Amino acid sequence: MKREQHYLMGKSDCTAAAVVKGIDRDVEWGEDILMLGLGTVMLSSTFAPVAPPTVILPLVALTFAITSSLARMNYHNMERKLLASLEQLNSVEQTKLNPICKVFVEQPMCALSESYNPLKNLKRFSKSAVGGVLINPFWLPIFYTMGIQIVEENNLVVLNRAVIRVEQRLSPMLRVNQEERDKTLL
Repeated sequence: MKREQHYLMGKSDCTAAAVVKGIDRDVEWGEDILMLGLGTVMLSSTFAPVAPPTVILPLVALTFAITSSLARMNYHNMERKLLASLEQLNSVEQTKLNPICKVFVEQPMCALSESYNPLKNLKRFSKSAVGGVLINPFWLPIFYTMGIQIVEENNLVVLNRAVIRVEQRLSPMLRVNQEERDKTLL
């Protein structure tokens, strides 16, 4: 199955609205991924009577690592599909999407290999090390991957705000188009 390369899949009166709808769907998907990871971690304490901390704590860190990695890949896919969609839009429609484009420019996400490299993230590593020393050494990878998860969540919040701003600007135009379609159906 071929993956979507851009957000313009069907014919629409307002292609900027189709792009916003696609990005909104992908932002929600990213938030769902992160919430699934957080929910799974919250449920990990139910296994405490059965499994020792030496088993549970690495699994918690692995869960954070997987969900934050999936969210990062989703973020990069959104950026790639937005750029591919912008090539197909005229300049008026492109300006409508400027707040969303600004988010990707102002908050670029580095590669996953850079995020997981402790030498390139000394501040996060030092905070994680202090937490690991204070609580338990097994908590160091949990704190480190939780920091990556928090960065992913913050980026999705900023992107979601930009999507909401664009949707609010486009909503009067979308309502008029919807009313015209409803009249033609009657």
